[in-house]
Amino acid sequence: MDDELFNDLVQSIKQAGQIHAGKLKPSREFKFDPIDIKQIREDLGLSQQEFALTIGVSHRTLQNWEQGHRLPQGPALALLTIFKNDPTAAIAALHGAS
Repeated sequence: MDDELFNDLVQSIKQAGQIHAGKLKPSREFKFDPIDIKQIREDLGLSQQEFALTIGVSHRTLQNWEQGHRLPQGPALALLTIFKNDPTAAIAALHGAS
């Protein structure tokens, strides 16, 4: 690694520390609208137990998401977004229907 690239990396790390400490504003921010999991489930007409089984999570996990104690991340968030936007396709894909 050349010196210029290394110095840029060190500067970036220092800036990240300042941003984390609240001393510097990030150059850009990404905000995502929270997903209303309870509304998705209710729109499908499913109980918590049924919806948890449908998406492959525990009943307790679904409860924590709906109550805001935890937030879905990664693949779970992607799956819930699909359910929000096209629930019929999501159910068909999960149950092998075409």
